[in-house]
Amino acid sequence: MSHHASAADSILQLMRERVSYPRLAEPAPSGDELREIMMTALRAPDHKVLRPARYMLIEGQARESLGDVFAEAAKIKDSECESAKLEKCRNMPMRAPLILVAISKNIEHPKVPFFEQEQHVAAGLAHILLALQARGFGGIWRTGDMAIDDHVKASLGIDRHESLVGFLYIGTPVGESKRIPQLDFEEFFSYWKSTS
Repeated sequence: MSHHASAADSILQLMRERVSYPRLAEPAPSGDELREIMMTALRAPDHKVLRPARYMLIEGQARESLGDVFAEAAKIKDSECESAKLEKCRNMPMRAPLILVAISKNIEHPKVPFFEQEQHVAAGLAHILLALQARGFGGIWRTGDMAIDDHVKASLGIDRHESLVGFLYIGTPVGESKRIPQLDFEEFFSYWKSTS
């Protein structure tokens, strides 16, 4: 088997075995390795090469500030918010050593609607998750209320017309990974028969 074939096989195996890792600890990738992993996102399909993605990295103490922002957002939404809920919001960003905030700039373009730009960012996150796993790290893509919250967006310097596509929590997996389910091709794929 050629080197090229074996490299392709290992890439396909990695893709088939990708899982999310909700429990993440130090270390997260850093330096050149982090840059290499992150740059894979920019190879996602990008209609008209608009480069609509921008990313923010949050680590160390900045995670505590993000937790405060999450708690403030919960308080704005519900002034009666219980302290246990606020504490949960504060602790959310502490679940991983590094958080990537993925943003679609939603650039006005006659041929590229915003949803296509969001899809570029989403595909980029999938690339990063694969690259993380290839390097022995793990990640989990989180959205939820905080991803669509105006206070969270404003606090992070995200414009109203931009989309917060997701928070990627990144680190080293703790414990066993989830079992990969055996799925059936026929359950998800079918051939369309033309009606003519």
